[in-house]
Amino acid sequence: MIHAKARAVFGPEGPFELTTIERRDLKPHDVLIEIKYAGICHSDIHTARGDWGPVQYPLVPGHEIAGIVAQVGSDVTKYSIGDRVGVGCMVDSCGECESCRKGEEQYCHHGHTGTYAAIDRYGQYTQGGYSTHIVVTEDFVVRIPDGIALDAAAPLLCAGITTYSPLRHWGAAPGKKVAVVGLGGLGHMAVKLAHAMGAEVTVLSQTLKKKEDGLKLGADHYYATSDPETFTTLANTFDLIVNTVNAKIDLNAYLSLLAVDGTLVNVGAPPEALPVQVFSLIPHRRSFAGSAIGGIRETQEMLDFCAEHRITPEIELISANQIDEAWERVLASDVRYRFVIDIGTMGKE
Repeated sequence: MIHAKARAVFGPEGPFELTTIERRDLKPHDVLIEIKYAGICHSDIHTARGDWGPVQYPLVPGHEIAGIVAQVGSDVTKYSIGDRVGVGCMVDSCGECESCRKGEEQYCHHGHTGTYAAIDRYGQYTQGGYSTHIVVTEDFVVRIPDGIALDAAAPLLCAGITTYSPLRHWGAAPGKKVAVVGLGGLGHMAVKLAHAMGAEVTVLSQTLKKKEDGLKLGADHYYATSDPETFTTLANTFDLIVNTVNAKIDLNAYLSLLAVDGTLVNVGAPPEALPVQVFSLIPHRRSFAGSAIGGIRETQEMLDFCAEHRITPEIELISANQIDEAWERVLASDVRYRFVIDIGTMGKE
């Protein structure tokens, strides 16, 4: 087994502790990655605190992973030692169902294997990127283009693809009006990507305190949803609304902002139910949808798109000793706009 230093939580309330975890010895198609940076996603917090169901402790979160190939299995053909690579929210799937054959492994009919808090095909509990090394089959590794710095690349492996995928699927493009609900880790990427795709972009946020940021990131318009006039002014406007927030909102109010045939897609995943009135949908043939991450092929497409358009997330680099503080700041919406852990600090007390 390969030993890696890591930061783990040993219960739902934390705190993080320095520990050592085991990674499997390389199989013929495996890649050993020396992790350089790992992004902090709100999903890490939900999972670790049991918001989405019971988990096994100790737990090492992290599914926004950027690093360097340190070793390859005997049959690996896609990567070589020294390559700049990334790993996102999944590390395996069945490879045989219709979704997997279409390159949409995120919708594997048998359930893809999460980067952490899952049982892999070898019967091992997966542990994530808040660690110095990870072993992943080559088919679930992506190449990070030279034009993207590794620290900035990390959040693209979740926040980037989670917003890129629905924008592509529902056709964000010139002539389309796209609204983004929330300007956080996901929302700020949605704004950058939708703008680069040529759409007219509006941010819908509780207040106007981030308006200047939103406009700099590429938004054309910015409205406060705490103002009831917003829902009157923007009624029947948008072709697509991407809801990035992890909190309960009045979906019916937001559905009223869709044009005929418009879609509101949820990428944020609050633990509470979100009630929808059918008459918010029927009169204008509106749709309410959900979207997960993208498949491996689409994730690589997203990275290449970001390199071409010089899109990177706004990040705050932290040491491994600051993870607990960073989590509290994420919960307080006190980050602009993604924390990234410098894994080089992992072993330091």
